[in-house]
Amino acid sequence: MEAMMLSSSSPLHLSRPPKPLFSSPLSFPSLLKFKGNSRHGVVLLPAMCIPGPIRDTEKSEDEEGMQVSSSSSSPPSLSISTYNWCAGLGGLGFLETAYLTYLKVSNTEPFCPVGGGSCSDVLNSDYAVILGVPLPLIGMTAYGLIFLLGLKLGGWNVPLKISQSDGRVLLLPVSASMAAASAYFLYTLATRLEGASCSYCLASATLSFSLFFIVLKDFGLKELQKVVALPLCTAAIVLGILNTTYSSLPPISPRSEVMEFPYYTTEITSASSPYAISLAKHLKSTGAKMYGAFWCSHCQEQKEMFGREAMKLLDYVECFPDGVKKGIKIASACSDVGIEGFPTWLINGEVISGEKTLEELAEISDFHYDAVNQPN
Repeated sequence: MEAMMLSSSSPLHLSRPPKPLFSSPLSFPSLLKFKGNSRHGVVLLPAMCIPGPIRDTEKSEDEEGMQVSSSSSSPPSLSISTYNWCAGLGGLGFLETAYLTYLKVSNTEPFCPVGGGSCSDVLNSDYAVILGVPLPLIGMTAYGLIFLLGLKLGGWNVPLKISQSDGRVLLLPVSASMAAASAYFLYTLATRLEGASCSYCLASATLSFSLFFIVLKDFGLKELQKVVALPLCTAAIVLGILNTTYSSLPPISPRSEVMEFPYYTTEITSASSPYAISLAKHLKSTGAKMYGAFWCSHCQEQKEMFGREAMKLLDYVECFPDGVKKGIKIASACSDVGIEGFPTWLINGEVISGEKTLEELAEISDFHYDAVNQPN
C-alpha cells in the first residue's frame, strides 16, 4: 500500500491517490509519513468523515414533520373543552331528571330545599305531563343524549354509531330545543302556577341554557349560518307542542298554609236505632265503605246519624291516620278512590261525596227494611 509522503521542509507530494481501506463512505484511515532532519517516523492517523450539518438538518426536518403531523391530528382545544362540558352538564341533568322521574312514577313526595310543598304541587300537576308522558322522563332522555354525544365527541369509547361531524351538528338542535322548552316552562311557572317555587325546575333551566350557549360558542358565524335552520325548526316544534298542551289547562292556585295537628279520636254520643243497625249490616254485606277524616265535622255528623253500635258494623276508612302536618299526604286507600271531599261513600262501585241521610243511603244501596227481623 502506498502512502502520502510528508516532509517537514518540503511541500506535500502525492505519489498515488490513496485507496480507501473501507467501502463505507463515512470513514477511512490514511497512512501519513513524516520525514525530519534527524529521524523519520510513520504515523497512522484515522480520519473520520462525519456529515454533521446534513444529519442535523435531517433531524430538524423530521422533528418539524412530527410536530406538524401531531398538530394536524389533534382536535382544537376549544372542541375538547366543549365536549367535556356537554358530558358533565348532561350527566348532572340526567341524574336530576332521573330522580324526578322516580318520584313521579312512584308518587313519592320530593325533597324540596326551597319552596316547601311547591315542588310537589308542580311535579304532581297536569303541567308535568306532555302528551301522556311524564315531563321528567322526556328531560332524562334529552340529557342522556347530550351526555352520550359529549363522551363520543370527546374521544371516549361509547357505543354510539354516529360520525364526528354529524354528532357535532346534532348537539345544536338538541340543546336549542331544551333551552326553548326551559324558557317556556319558566314562563308557565310564573303565569299559570302563581306563587309556586320549584328549585328543580330552576336548576334544569340553568343546565339547559348553559348547554345551549356552550354548544353555540363552538360554531363560527359562517358555519352557524349554514345550519341555523335546523335548531330554529326543532325549537319551534317543541314550543308548538308545549303551547298546544298547556293552553287547555287551567291555572293552579298556590297551596294554602297547612295547619298541623295530631290525630285524635272523636266519641259518638248517640245510640243506634234498629233501622240504622240494619242499614249498617246491609252496607257491610255489599262492600260499601265510608271515607272520612278525624277533623271533618260533617263526618262526625254522619257518624252520629248511625250511632255507636251501627258505626262499629260499618266499614269506615280514616284518610289521615297519622294526623295532619306538612309532608303527610292522604292515605293511599283514599287517594285511589279519587276523593274530593268528606265524607265520601263507595257504594256498588259508585263514589258519592257529601253527607247523606240514612234514607238516601238505603235508596242508593237498594236497602229494604224488614221490621219483623229487626234486632231487639
